[in-house]
Amino acid sequence: MKRFDETYRFLKEMYSDGYFPDFLVDKIKTELEHVVAFLETGVSDLEQIQEKFDTMTMAINDLQEEFEENDSEIETVARDSIATDVDKILKWFDIDLDVDDAIRERDW
Repeated sequence: MKRFDETYRFLKEMYSDGYFPDFLVDKIKTELEHVVAFLETGVSDLEQIQEKFDTMTMAINDLQEEFEENDSEIETVARDSIATDVDKILKWFDIDLDVDDAIRERDW
């Protein structure tokens, strides 16, 4: 069973930008951590992995209104930050999945 890089900091760009409330960035980080925990179990079925990424992405979609209520939004910096982290996860676990496919359900 492969463990994810414990030194990796998720969503660095979002945390360092005051435009994004930390408590909401924490919610996105939690979704990323759920995917990592799932992958750490050793699952290798691409269909199951895609489903997990879809679930994560839809959960992030659901946060958009909360971001807006806090004078923020999931925009370019956020999109890039999330995609960078998803790419890191895919490469770390040697998953043959394109980042755009992994977050195909996004509406941000």
